[in-house]
Amino acid sequence: MKRREFFEFILGTLSLGSFVGWRNLWAKDGVLQRRPYGRKGIELSIVGLGGASVMNLPRGQVNNIVSWAVDHGVNYFDVAPTYGDSEVLFGNALRKYRRRIFLACKTLKRDARGAEKEFYSSLKRLQTDYIDLYQFHAISKMEYVEKILAPGGAMDFFLKARQKGLIRFIGFSAHSEEAALSLLDRVKFDSVLYPVNFVMYFRGNFGPQLIERARQKGVAVLAIKALAKQRWRKGAKRTFERLWYEPVSHPKEASLALRFTLSRPVVATVPPR
Repeated sequence: MKRREFFEFILGTLSLGSFVGWRNLWAKDGVLQRRPYGRKGIELSIVGLGGASVMNLPRGQVNNIVSWAVDHGVNYFDVAPTYGDSEVLFGNALRKYRRRIFLACKTLKRDARGAEKEFYSSLKRLQTDYIDLYQFHAISKMEYVEKILAPGGAMDFFLKARQKGLIRFIGFSAHSEEAALSLLDRVKFDSVLYPVNFVMYFRGNFGPQLIERARQKGVAVLAIKALAKQRWRKGAKRTFERLWYEPVSHPKEASLALRFTLSRPVVATVPPR
């Protein structure tokens, strides 16, 4: 299955049946529903488009994917320098929609100087003069938390950039519950990008504690891994070579998986990451 077909499949599953009484997740005008992000009147489409899904595709194809997504109500786009050439591709495709969309980007740099350099590189590649949501990327160790928050750490640059209007909101993505909870307890973030997935929820109790802490702190939750099913089995044919996990691919099963994630108190999900 091609990546555009998979994204279309994701949106299509939202119109299937009901999940524990859930109403159709499309708005009356035929576009995706939106949910509030914070308390400043911003609303995001419940499904976003991630840069990892367009990396290394022909520019014309990416332009078509982005236009198709915007036409169907997607206004939340997430990208990072680590996603190949996706910043350049998004920059070209999103240029004409910039004031209509919410653009999120990330950095793996943990020090202020490194984060600043990468931030300005992202601005240039994305052909924009500001980022709506800038995030610390892949916080998987407590070591990263300490580096970011130390004097001269990346948080210093984030705060200065926000004061200058270069960043509207500050967030982070994480795969470690310990590290994520520590950041939420120590800093007032606008949002956290975190796996919210039915398998991890019920097999490992991974997710509920983070969501509850975010609720207590008034931090928005953005979800990833909604369609993750299991790690690729040894010798299995990888239909999506960039995914470390096997995604749910049957339409009805995928509909349930997406609806589970969206039934949690999350603003939006960015599948299939």
